[in-house]
Amino acid sequence: MRAADILAKRLYEAGCRFAFGMPGGEVLTLLDALEKAGIRFVLAKHENAAGFMAEATWHRTGAPGILLGTVGPGILNAVNVVANAEQDRVPLIAIAGCVDPAERLTYSHQVLDHTKVFDPLCKAVFTLTAEAPGEAADKAVQAALSPRPGPVFIDVPISVAAAECGDGYALRHPRPSPAVPADGPDLDRARAMLTAARRPLMIAGFDAVCDGAGDAIRRFCESLNVPLITTYKAKGIVPEDHALAIGAAALSPSADAVVKPLVALADLILLAGYDPIEMRVGWRNLWDPAQTDVIEIAARPNDQYMHQATISFVADTGGTLDRLSEGLTGAATWPDGEPTAVRQFLGQSNGAVADWGPGAIAATVRDALPRDAIATVDSGAHRIVLSQVYRCFEPRSLLQSMGLCTMGCALPLAIGAKIADPERPVVAFTGDGGLMMVLGELSTLADYGLPVPVIVFSDRSLALIELKQRGMQLGNAGVDFAGGYDYAALAKAFGGACATVRDRDALTEAVTAALQSESFTLIVCEIDRRSYDGVL
Repeated sequence: MRAADILAKRLYEAGCRFAFGMPGGEVLTLLDALEKAGIRFVLAKHENAAGFMAEATWHRTGAPGILLGTVGPGILNAVNVVANAEQDRVPLIAIAGCVDPAERLTYSHQVLDHTKVFDPLCKAVFTLTAEAPGEAADKAVQAALSPRPGPVFIDVPISVAAAECGDGYALRHPRPSPAVPADGPDLDRARAMLTAARRPLMIAGFDAVCDGAGDAIRRFCESLNVPLITTYKAKGIVPEDHALAIGAAALSPSADAVVKPLVALADLILLAGYDPIEMRVGWRNLWDPAQTDVIEIAARPNDQYMHQATISFVADTGGTLDRLSEGLTGAATWPDGEPTAVRQFLGQSNGAVADWGPGAIAATVRDALPRDAIATVDSGAHRIVLSQVYRCFEPRSLLQSMGLCTMGCALPLAIGAKIADPERPVVAFTGDGGLMMVLGELSTLADYGLPVPVIVFSDRSLALIELKQRGMQLGNAGVDFAGGYDYAALAKAFGGACATVRDRDALTEAVTAALQSESFTLIVCEIDRRSYDGVL
């Protein structure tokens, strides 16, 4: 077997079935090996987009995403998405071809030390050798998936990829059993806090999603009458129409204006897999553990100092919640009903009930989609509104970039999700600015026959930046563009359909038709440039 075959075989055994990227001559052996191993290669139009496609397959399959890039400019196009994977906790395996070490001594064209570029961004970097390709692959998978998940980089010299070698040691270690707190004073003290609490509140984050803790969180909240707030990447970990699900926090100022006072009223805060990398400055040290009991369950020890806790368990989220609740019975909580009032307010906020505008668009599309739909959303003002208004009924059903907040992610995330889970309806939400950044991926939708509705918030502006610009009392510069593009001609050129809408009824009709289409559909929602004023 070639070293590339062994690398691909081990990735297949780890559950990987898809790889994304743009090939060059230096990675053709790798591409051949991936396909022969049963890993389907999908040709994207840019490596950054390919990385987001790979991320989406992880959300749908649980196996690491694979990004393949060629030497030099190819893999360097992926720097942003690898950094995004680090901040968004994505097990992305980025693989590149490189010039052989001996060749570098007398040759300089496209010679670049990829490992030095990616080492600060990744959990681990490897240079594949002919002596141990399988071991490198196994360790890469293990590093990518271990808590917290993150990116890994594998550099493959051209001659090594084609070198014949043995399969090597089988290092495919089983994943460790979930850790839970042992009996002792901390567990006893945490249970005593739960028993005494009358205004308990849980904040769940993406660590809990990675732990698969949704059922445990629901059991815990229901048995002890604990209301639940989530981060945006944890939306749907408990269905958002559940009576105890308050909503998501830390992106919308108008939502936080009612959520943060609720947190201040709590006499016990449970941080269930809460990773504060999603949170904004206003959530830094929002509580004082010397005044309010705070029980934290985290994947890693607290080294971020965004918050502190009274008791901190570095453990599995679901297993720890089950341990905490053993033998406890529920009592009446929140006698004045504040969580219910906040939940009701959030359901009417961010323009969700307006006749037209960003909130109305998000609510209308949600109503037109089946309950099990997957949505993706780009960074920008529309994401703040949509992430508040759009209801999720299972985890990983609204995909977005939260840690790094990368523009241009929604369309490739939708492509990856649809490829990995073709029977599930998938819709992408993007601003017109974000769409222009990844316009070439419309051809990827067409190339692979993916009938994805693409909802475009068309206001001819980088609306969030323009809003900040005005807030700083600065002149308008560099945030508006002419717009008025012929989206119908654009969609037709790439093999899709288009509808331009200006009201709820037309939007519902367009989404319904798009879900029945055999091609992608651009649904251009025209809104005023200042539609976000007073909404966010």
